[in-house]
Amino acid sequence: MPQSTPTELVSPTAQSAVVDSTLSAEGYKKSLSGRQVTMIAMGGAIGVGLFMGAGGRLASTGPALIFSYAIAGVIAYLLMRALGELIMYRQTSGSFVSYAGEMFGKKGAYLSGWMYFINWAMTGIAELIAIGLYFQFFFPNVPVELSAIAALLLLVGVNLMSVKAFGEFEFWASCLKVGAIVIFLAVGTFMVVTNAQVGDGNASVNNLFAAEGGMFPKGALVMILVLNAVIFAYNGIELVGITAGEMQDPAREVPKAIRAVVFRIVVFYVGSVTLLAMLLPSDQYVAGTSPFVTVFGQMGLGWMGDVMNMIVITAALSSCNSGLYSIGRIFRTMANNGHAPEWLTRMSKSHVPYAAILAIGAVYLVGILLNIWLGGSYAFDLALNSASIGVIFTWGAIFASQIALRHKKGKVSSLPAPGGTWSSWAGLIALLAITVLIGFDTMTSKTGEVFHLGLWTLATIPFFALVLWLGWQKVKNNEPKSELFC
Repeated sequence: MPQSTPTELVSPTAQSAVVDSTLSAEGYKKSLSGRQVTMIAMGGAIGVGLFMGAGGRLASTGPALIFSYAIAGVIAYLLMRALGELIMYRQTSGSFVSYAGEMFGKKGAYLSGWMYFINWAMTGIAELIAIGLYFQFFFPNVPVELSAIAALLLLVGVNLMSVKAFGEFEFWASCLKVGAIVIFLAVGTFMVVTNAQVGDGNASVNNLFAAEGGMFPKGALVMILVLNAVIFAYNGIELVGITAGEMQDPAREVPKAIRAVVFRIVVFYVGSVTLLAMLLPSDQYVAGTSPFVTVFGQMGLGWMGDVMNMIVITAALSSCNSGLYSIGRIFRTMANNGHAPEWLTRMSKSHVPYAAILAIGAVYLVGILLNIWLGGSYAFDLALNSASIGVIFTWGAIFASQIALRHKKGKVSSLPAPGGTWSSWAGLIALLAITVLIGFDTMTSKTGEVFHLGLWTLATIPFFALVLWLGWQKVKNNEPKSELFC
């Protein structure tokens, strides 16, 4: 481990654990195996953004959505290579918060930590609501909020048990999601090649150009305007950085995960959206319904639609499970740095940051209850778009930290990003452009009402900025809670 002076510190209770080779310096159990890490990295980024969100985006964007996912995939690749360089420089469960603290000081750690909290707070609430909505498909009389709360209790329980329990839950949930996509890619490709009948038409490459305007029925600009929503679909890909502190062999597993995971996820996303656009004309997809369910419904395979709805629920559970895990570790890092209440540093006997996990669970519960007050109108979509702001900031912090690492220490990592700092600068510029474009994003309801979702999303930025500034005034003079560096 390079000799450095990182910001992240461990709690006093972890100091005695440093001598135990099965524990990380922060006091976490090194229990995550290679198979779990690989599936966590893939599964964390495969959630409702693909299984639920792609349908509405296909309807509003057309087949051009394929290019949107491809562009976002390139940005995700650059991000993971930048993160990989940082991880192999120093492994820590504080991940980008710790790196931002080391490179930019206490304010960098504070901002990156709380923006990541905003990201997963909004994401988790949206995914729990999605679970409730999809559960109504099987039990229409069960209130959305009741199903969401039941799911929340299940996930909190899993995370409180041990990191091994979390890893095993995530492994099998990710296997189910990935397996479903692989089967869909195989079946969908066969249907396109054989020109099979789907609904009133046939699966064909021609469906990409069936609408007026070809692949760009809504115009080429729309392809760019939806990038903020598409970027959200890749949210969670940075989880491998947080799991590094609890891996059994990070030196071997991190490079494998970084190199393989991005390629596989891009294939899953771009491949799935391409096949969806070939199987049916894009105007036959609707917002709020899984595009996979739409396809199987048109084929007369209603039972497959039921299976896909179960997989959508699993995808949301898995992604929210990852959020509880990651923000629990980040919360504890922030508390150790003096940027969050000290009680969030508390660990259980199974080396789980139970206080931080319960805290984010309470936030999710409040969000679920707020959904009742808002009536569920645009709450789901506004939560997802607000999460996009957190995703963009988190990714920006990773790019900026890699640039700062190169400037301060040179090429010290065993997994350097291709292109050096230029790739991270390209990523930062792309994220800035996407932030500006968010303001043009709109949604059209079933009644034809146009909702300026992007403007409402951008309006949250000054609010977040004010809250973060007030919080910084309160904690900026706080000192770290321990003298033991990771």
